[in-house]
Formats: sequence, C-alpha cells, structure tokens
Amino acid sequence: MSIFQRISTVFRANVNDMISQAEDPEKMLNQLIEDMRGQFGKAKQQVAAAMADERRLHQQLTAEQRQAAEWEQKAMRAVMAGRDDLAAQALQRHTEHAEAVTGYQEQWEAQKASVDQLKESLRRLQSKIDEAQRKKNLLIARAKRAEAQKKIAQAMGGISDSGAFDTFDRMAAKVDQIEATAEANTQLQAEMEGTDLEAEIKSLDSPSDDAALLALKQKMGMLPKPAAADTPRLTDDTSSTR
Repeated sequence: MSIFQRISTVFRANVNDMISQAEDPEKMLNQLIEDMRGQFGKAKQQVAAAMADERRLHQQLTAEQRQAAEWEQKAMRAVMAGRDDLAAQALQRHTEHAEAVTGYQEQWEAQKASVDQLKESLRRLQSKIDEAQRKKNLLIARAKRAEAQKKIAQAMGGISDSGAFDTFDRMAAKVDQIEATAEANTQLQAEMEGTDLEAEIKSLDSPSDDAALLALKQKMGMLPKPAAADTPRLTDDTSSTR
C-alpha cells in the first residue's frame, strides 16, 4: 500500500465514531490532524525524491542528445575530410547515443507524468488536511457544546430529584416550628408582664398593713387626734351695718 493510499484510509475513517469512543474528543482530533501532517511530510519527501529522479533523467537525456549531435557533427567532418572510415565510427557512436536518447526520453516522460500526478495528489492531500482542520474545529465545538448540555442536564436532574425537595420541606417545617415556639414564648412573656402590672395597680386600692395599724392606734386613743381645722367666723351683717 502506497503512502497516499494509507493517508486516504486515514481520511476515510469515521471521525464521528472516534469521537463517541474517545474520552477526550479534542485530544483525539488533534492527534489525528498531527498524524495526517506526519503522513503528509512523508508523502512530500517521496514527491521530492520523484522530482529529483525526473530532473536527473532529464539531465541524462540532454547529455545524450548533446553527445548524439556532437558525434553526428564529427561524422560530417570526417566525410568532408575524405575519411569515411572515421565517419563510419563516428556514426556508430552517434547511433549509440541516439538510442540512449530514445530510452531516456521514454523514461523521462514517464517520470515526469508520475511526478505531475504525485504533485497533484500532494495538493489534494494538503486540501484534505485543511478541510480536516476546519472539520476538527467544528467537531470540537460540537463536542464541547454537547458536554456542557450533558452537565446542565445532570445538574437539572439533581435539582429535580424529589429527595432534594423533601429536604427543603423538612427544613421549612422545622423553621415553622421554631417561629411558632418563639411567638408563643413572646406571647406568654407579655401575658405574664400584664398580670404583674394589674396586681400592682390593685394593691394601690387596698390599705397597706401600716395604714391599718395607724388607724387602729388612733381609734384606741394611743395617738393624738389630728388638729381640727379652723372654722371661719361668720360676720354679722346687721352689726356691720350699724
């Protein structure tokens, strides 16, 4: 299997399936892109090697063409010099280089076609890697959104659990009981304070022990009677008129 076939297999992999099985989709996708770029680097090296072979074949072709042309010129000079024997030998060398030209021409054309195909494949591979990069970003965004939705759903599920609300109800009942107890204590304290006030007011209306004892002593003559109040003298109107 060629390197391009292996890379194509990687691109044909079901990325969504990988995400569903991966604990960390972002890490998995980043690794996938990194592997693709590594394969791309290897493919680029192979294309570069093929291009080098193509250039070498072209150089050898050019050299054989030059040699064939030079031996043909030498054969012509030998003929002009009347040395047909040398011309025949030069033509033999020309023929050898011309045959080499034909072979190198075929090899170079085939190599050039292969290089052109490899370069096109490399361009498509680069395009696919760029596409995979964009797809990776979208998939990571989807994965993060799905994870956030999952956590929100779990949180909502925990809040919706009847056990949690039962706890709130128990706490509310306990608070109600505490409030009722506090209100009862306040009311009882107010009632007790009111009773004490009424008792003090009533005590003002009843004579104290000291007042009763004083009254008894006066009745027994043990205490001097209180001084009688001075009575005003009545003026005889008739005498005052005389």
